[in-house]
Amino acid sequence: MQKIVDTAKGLEGLKRQWGVHAAGVILSRDPLVDVLPIHKREQDGAIITQWDMGACESIGLLKMDFLGLRNLTILDDCLDAIRENRGEDVVLEQLPLDDKPTYELLARGDTLGVFQFDGGPMRALLRSMIPDNFEDISAVGALYRPGPMGANAHNEYADRKNNRKPVVPIHPELAESLADILGDTYGLIVYQEQVMAIAQKVAGYTLGKADLLRRAMGKKKKEILDKEFQPFSAGMKEQGYTDAAIKTLWDILVPFSDYAFNKAHSAAYGVVSYWTAYLKANYPAEYMSGLLTSVGDDKDKSAVYLAECRRMGIKVLPPDVNESMARFAAVGQDIRFGLAAVRNVGTNVVEAIRRCRKEKGAYTDFYDFLRKVDAVACNKKTIESLIKAGAFDSMGHPRKGLLAIHADAIDSFLDIKRNEAVGQYDLFGDAFGGGDDAVGAGMVVTPQIPAGEWDKGDLLTFEREMLGLYVSDHPLFGVEHVLTAAADMTIGALAEESSVGDGAVVTLAGILSGVQRRITKQGRAWASATLEDLGGAVEVLFFPNTYEIVGQYIAEDAIVVVKGRVDRRDDQPRLMAMDMSLPDITAADEVKPVVLALPRPGARRRWSSGCARC
Repeated sequence: MQKIVDTAKGLEGLKRQWGVHAAGVILSRDPLVDVLPIHKREQDGAIITQWDMGACESIGLLKMDFLGLRNLTILDDCLDAIRENRGEDVVLEQLPLDDKPTYELLARGDTLGVFQFDGGPMRALLRSMIPDNFEDISAVGALYRPGPMGANAHNEYADRKNNRKPVVPIHPELAESLADILGDTYGLIVYQEQVMAIAQKVAGYTLGKADLLRRAMGKKKKEILDKEFQPFSAGMKEQGYTDAAIKTLWDILVPFSDYAFNKAHSAAYGVVSYWTAYLKANYPAEYMSGLLTSVGDDKDKSAVYLAECRRMGIKVLPPDVNESMARFAAVGQDIRFGLAAVRNVGTNVVEAIRRCRKEKGAYTDFYDFLRKVDAVACNKKTIESLIKAGAFDSMGHPRKGLLAIHADAIDSFLDIKRNEAVGQYDLFGDAFGGGDDAVGAGMVVTPQIPAGEWDKGDLLTFEREMLGLYVSDHPLFGVEHVLTAAADMTIGALAEESSVGDGAVVTLAGILSGVQRRITKQGRAWASATLEDLGGAVEVLFFPNTYEIVGQYIAEDAIVVVKGRVDRRDDQPRLMAMDMSLPDITAADEVKPVVLALPRPGARRRWSSGCARC
């Protein structure tokens, strides 16, 4: 036992395992093998230092973070879409920074999908702030962080900017001396550079010493802060400031410095935010197509942005063998679903469909498609998926009818395509024009496509199965106002971490899918399902006590209202159901909601006076 204890003491305090910075890169003027120990990661061959960041910096090496942003890919895709759809070449670096539609979009908080400004609380802050210049965009990115938010600086900035509150100095003694430093930010400390400038101005610090002070404040260790306070206080007293002014300023600087942005960082991020907002405001279809492509693997995010397209008046069209590209593409003012997003449709099939329609002309009907396309695309599973996704709708064929005959039709065309591939052409092929036109001109029996279509429920179920989303229609269209009245919030809002906390009780409304019934070890029944509305989806668990009460109403495609407790222990929130009811949607078509579009806050006074005269 003593040997075990002694061994354990030797292990105590050692690093348990090594970790790797997500974006950190160490730079040196000399070969790294001559400077520090390194090793090669077996999984991908990456060369990694065996020292941590602090040790590397302590010997004079430079660490830089190189971050990859998904939004940069969205920007590239959007520019390509603008060029393809409108024939315009947009250069981001030449965009004006005073574009009126962009600032109107920001002031409305219509920034879903805009870099940094996507979240609900951030959109609320933008509506409160009403940005009207680039300085505001830079500031909002710096303010929406734990340090400034902890001091309520983000709301103070918005209120002072819009004259809802007066600009108040940190302390009366500091009003004049800090006016030139804090004037642009309405008397508030927003950036790290301001912390350094304040130390220089009121405490006589050098620039290097001011930066050391900023770093010390960020470490949040009492002994370090107490040590740094002495020279800071002494420097301010030499300038003639009282203890009250010194303490007030110090108490503001310390919590702020922990999470503050430097202005260069905030402005650089702000430029990307402005670009994405500009493109959404001025090229909405192209921007949203790039955004949808970027989240193609995330069905929850896709549903959110698809709902945003509908709100913006952009129609998202189903995939089409004659029109679709591999990815989402802007078509005029609409967006066309990409073929590669269809389940069971690989990139080789998409390339074959696109190449054949370019070389041989548009497909006129289903049989013309089978006649022209390569054998690689004549796969029964693939064609079935395209049918269910609506990729042949523009030809006028009912999806149900195509599904009934597609297997036999494919077999007929495949036999000839395979024979052609090995040089066994039909004796009478040339009599019908030869080549691909001979296939099906008279040699293939093409059964008549039955009339009649699935009902709306089945059609949308198959569509969602293939695309992961409802595209051409949605079961909840027409009953949105009923669900909104019954629920506390949308499911999309629940996804925002700051909306409701873990354990909170909320009521949500939507449609159930993916219902799975199970039995516990004790033999009691329970179920899980996905609850989905027009803006998102959440997993709902119906444990035995709740299931005994509402189990009979849990069904696929049931429109329900669920009350439950929020569980945020995992990456995605879940809802532990406590009760469930069925909303009355029978009168949904008879009672429609009234939608009012109000002007932005700056115009409220004129709008109100006009109404008074009415």
